[in-house]
Amino acid sequence: MRRAVGAMCLLAGFGAGALPAETVAVRHAEGLVRGFLALRSPDGAFLASGDLIQTSRGDRVTSRLVFHFKDGSIQDETAVFTQSGRFRLLTDHMIQRGPTFPHPMEVSIDAEGGRVTVRYREDDGKEKTAEERMPLPPDLANGIVLTLLKNIPPDAASTEVSMLAATPKSRLVRLVITRAGEDPFSAGGASHRATRFNVKVELGGLAGLIAPLIGKQPHDTSVWILEGVAPGFVRSEGPMYQGGPLWRIELASPLWPR
Repeated sequence: MRRAVGAMCLLAGFGAGALPAETVAVRHAEGLVRGFLALRSPDGAFLASGDLIQTSRGDRVTSRLVFHFKDGSIQDETAVFTQSGRFRLLTDHMIQRGPTFPHPMEVSIDAEGGRVTVRYREDDGKEKTAEERMPLPPDLANGIVLTLLKNIPPDAASTEVSMLAATPKSRLVRLVITRAGEDPFSAGGASHRATRFNVKVELGGLAGLIAPLIGKQPHDTSVWILEGVAPGFVRSEGPMYQGGPLWRIELASPLWPR
C-alpha cells in the first residue's frame, strides 16, 4: 500500500457495542468557525501552522483545513457536507505537495456522483491522473473526521465509518473508533479532562491480512475531544501519510507583539 490519504481519521454506530456502519446523527450542528492550529513533531518541534475556516448555509457546511509547512510544503483539504439530521459528505478535495510528502498527491471525491480523481507523480517524476467511478457509501468520512468525533454518543463503545484511500489506486477502508479513556489538561489555568479516541484503519480482505506481516499496517491515530454541551477538538497524534511519522496537532495560542 503506497500511501493513504488523510490526516486525522472516522464513525457511526450507537449503543454499547459496535454496530453496522451508518451515517452519524447530528447531535451538535456545525456553524461558523475560525481556528488556528500548530503541527509539531513528537519532541515538540514546530513543523507547520494550521488554519481552519468553516462556513455554513442552510444545512450545508464547507470546512477547509490548511497546513503551511516551514519547508514550503502544504496540505490543503476542503470538505463540503450536509447536516440535515445526519452528516453526509458531498465532496472532498485534498492536496498534499512539497518536500514534506514523499508522494505528492491531489484527490477529489464526488461522493454523490461516485467519482474519484487522483493526480499524482510517479517515482520517475511523470505526472499522471487516474479517474474512476465507484459506489461510495453514505458514511464516507474523508475531511469530516473531527466533526463526526464531536457527535459520537457517550454510550457508543465502538463506532465505524468508511474512508477512501488513494495509493494512488482508490480503495475503501474501514475506520474503527473506540474510547481509550480520559486525559487531564489545563487551559488558561483551568483544569479539564478530554476524551481520548483511538482510530484504527482496517484494510479488509487479503490486504488486511498481509499488511501487518509486511509492515504496511497504518498507525492508529489518537484524537482528544473535550465533550459536553459544546464539544471541541483539543489534540491529535497520528501520521499525515502512509508510513509517515506520528505528528501532533494542537490548538495554537495567539502571540502579540510587545
